[in-house]
Amino acid sequence: MKLTTRELIITALFTSLTAMSAFISIPLGPVPITMQTIFVVLSGLIIGAKLGALSQIIYVILGLIGLPIFSGGRGGLTSIVSPTFGFLIGYIVASYVIGRLTEKNKSLPKIIYAVIVGSLIIYIIGVPYFYVIFTYYLGKGIDFYQALKFACLPFIPGDIIKAIISITLAKKLIPRLSGYLKYR
Repeated sequence: MKLTTRELIITALFTSLTAMSAFISIPLGPVPITMQTIFVVLSGLIIGAKLGALSQIIYVILGLIGLPIFSGGRGGLTSIVSPTFGFLIGYIVASYVIGRLTEKNKSLPKIIYAVIVGSLIIYIIGVPYFYVIFTYYLGKGIDFYQALKFACLPFIPGDIIKAIISITLAKKLIPRLSGYLKYR
């Protein structure tokens, strides 16, 4: 994939926005509330599937090589065995899917649908990962309902608010940036 300078810059921008939003964190048990999903969603909506996913891949790689850019100021390879690492994997997939769903049609219903699907993807990947790490690696012995209780249910109201913010921002930004960005 050959990228233009503009594409490199906008991809780096979304990488840094995702990283910075990890520092806006409210601890809530083993999974903190962060603002990251806003920028994950916007990366797919604004820069498309491939660049959006690339921005999230770069974010995860930077954290894994040791930069303290994950929530709580963590980073390094040990993050892979953190119960919340599955959500970071979900960010990559969600950004790609959101971008793919909206690349040809940026109508409000399509954007809303893509944001809902992307949010579900983050949970579909993150919650089972949380369960597996918490149960088998950390040996805490929780059942799947408890994993939902720790890693999903308390976050739904906030994720609805973040989805509304993302949709509102996307509807304002997409028309202004459409002349500057080509979707791959």
